[in-house]
Amino acid sequence: MFLRLFDFNQKVNYKNEILAGLTVAMTMIPESLSFAILAGFSPLTGLYAAFIMGFVTAIFGGRPGMVSGGAGATVVVLIALMQSHGMEYVFAAVALAGVLQLLVGVFRLGKFIRLVPQPVMYGFVNGLAVIIFLAQLEQFKIGAGEESAWLGGTELYIMLGLVLLTIAIVWLLPKLTKAVPASLVAIIVVYLLVLGLQIDTKTVKDIASISGGFPPFHIPAVPINLETLKIIFPYSLVMAGVGLIETLLTLNVVDEIVGNRGKGNKESVAQGTANVLNGFFSGMGGCAMIAQTFVNLSAGSRARLSGIIASLTILVVVLFGAPVIERVPMAALVGVMMMVAIGTFEWVSLRIVNKMPKSDILIGVLVAIITVVLHNLALAVLVGVIIAALVFAWESAKRIRARKYVDEQGVKHYELYGPLFFGSTMAFMEKFDISNDPKEVIIDFRESRVADMSGINALNKLTEKYKLAGKTLHLKHLSEDCRMLLKNAADVIEVNILEDPTYRVPSDQF
Repeated sequence: MFLRLFDFNQKVNYKNEILAGLTVAMTMIPESLSFAILAGFSPLTGLYAAFIMGFVTAIFGGRPGMVSGGAGATVVVLIALMQSHGMEYVFAAVALAGVLQLLVGVFRLGKFIRLVPQPVMYGFVNGLAVIIFLAQLEQFKIGAGEESAWLGGTELYIMLGLVLLTIAIVWLLPKLTKAVPASLVAIIVVYLLVLGLQIDTKTVKDIASISGGFPPFHIPAVPINLETLKIIFPYSLVMAGVGLIETLLTLNVVDEIVGNRGKGNKESVAQGTANVLNGFFSGMGGCAMIAQTFVNLSAGSRARLSGIIASLTILVVVLFGAPVIERVPMAALVGVMMMVAIGTFEWVSLRIVNKMPKSDILIGVLVAIITVVLHNLALAVLVGVIIAALVFAWESAKRIRARKYVDEQGVKHYELYGPLFFGSTMAFMEKFDISNDPKEVIIDFRESRVADMSGINALNKLTEKYKLAGKTLHLKHLSEDCRMLLKNAADVIEVNILEDPTYRVPSDQF
């Protein structure tokens, strides 16, 4: 009954799910700690976020197999708020961001992620893969900030050796057996090797202590007034947007891997609920984590159980298992994440680059560069979508054509093909020979449509020119939405619309 309630697949491989969940937990702990410390938060706020985000979205999310936690993409947004107003305002902003995400899901706005073109997806994923890989290089340093320095001598060789051993196990073990996740085996082998030989190397404890209690309920201690709202709303809005963009893009990537479609609006509601709980249970908030999601999928998970196991494992570690997990070598986790980065990269995008339009190549490269340089996934995707839209508008503008003929009554017909919108108005105006046209002219929109105010304005100018020339212009075969558009702009344009009772436009034709 419990399995049916939470939509578990009847054919779940429980061994794979449990082992995948343990592997995800091992890779999520140091990453959540790093993000929390980077933002100036308490390390436990990162682990609490990993538990709350992972648990809620695993049960109620729209994509089984996808993993959420305390992600860097959302945390970076809150750094400035932390520095200016402190942690209490951060908790309030996280809760408000959750409310905004809930509204997106409730009003079913998640579908707009379908507007993201494939080149943007390639750029997003490839840029993220580079970020994941470069982030692992930080573990080859000692110290933090400007005082950090690269490892050298024996320390460097030990770190490199253990990382290469981890990579070798993750790469070779699946060729021998897939009974257990290669990532988990690699972590255990390197852990036991370091423990048995007493090798002096960097461990999880070198990042921060992870011992603590259950996430405490805490109402953010901020004044409940309009001034507080003015302070936190901009941060909440950006966090909600960044979180949903990364989450829904991750969902799309997982859809392609798994072969079926997840539910974006349901995932938005789950993400929002989790972030609201974060705000009231001392978590730093978060969103989907594409690296951990790939770890989960590569370990064989296809259901919700692994996400639940991962989140509960993090909670158990915080409550009881810190002394053990704190001794896990960072080299093992670095090796696993480097293999994740290699697996995340869309290598197919390089193989088909010579077959893609130049505009698509430019968009993909630009999105990847913005992602890597600015670490701003929302901005990268937004820029990519805008450029793709402009390219589409330019190409569509070139597609407007007109077939011209004069019937036996001496009426000239212009049969339009292609949309009339802001990008095509100039080409549209060039189709007409006003001075040489007969007294009566008909524009046939059977294969065209008026899409926006620029199209209306073009028709207005054309009508004025024909009127000044003492000629009459008629519009024919306008669809219902085009008629409504013209009716709403009646004070701008006045044209003769020919009724045609035999012509019907299906509502989904355009």
